[in-house]
Amino acid sequence: MQLTNRSKQVSNKQMTLAEKMYLPAIAQGLAITIKHFFGKKVTVAYPEVKRYLGPVFRGHHVLKRDEEGRERCTACGLCSLACPAEAISMVAAERKKGEEGLYREEKYAAVYEINMLRCIFCGLCEEACPKQAVYLRHDRMVPIFTERDQVIYGKDQLVEKMDDRYIRTNPDVQATPTEPSYSRSAT
Repeated sequence: MQLTNRSKQVSNKQMTLAEKMYLPAIAQGLAITIKHFFGKKVTVAYPEVKRYLGPVFRGHHVLKRDEEGRERCTACGLCSLACPAEAISMVAAERKKGEEGLYREEKYAAVYEINMLRCIFCGLCEEACPKQAVYLRHDRMVPIFTERDQVIYGKDQLVEKMDDRYIRTNPDVQATPTEPSYSRSAT
């Protein structure tokens, strides 16, 4: 009775003297080694030369501003709800009279913090944001921490500077009403 059709026929042929000394296997291994020795090197001189991380890399977090310099975040809390590591915390506040140039909506995030030790860089916060205020940069890594108090990023480190705007360079980008020039494509 045959239980499976994956059976193999095993031959009991005698090995030659060269096969007993493993000479063909050694020669084959040396050939592979010599081929890689003369091939192109994959090592990069890191501090001087930085590798391209790619458009799908998720690195440093950014809280975006609109074209007029106002913060996009409305403290809806969807990013903190979507975060599986519970790394995002925020406190909402109402916009006061005279702060129309700082915030787009009546409600804004007075405190917005990300615990970078907990963050797993999954990008779910970026996908959950209805105002496209949270981005994970594809061109910048998170710096190395040396002290424990450096791991919680506040708004001072997250809100983008107007002279250093983050623009996603992705060919699949199309315009939407919430972000006039850059967003995910509908395809």
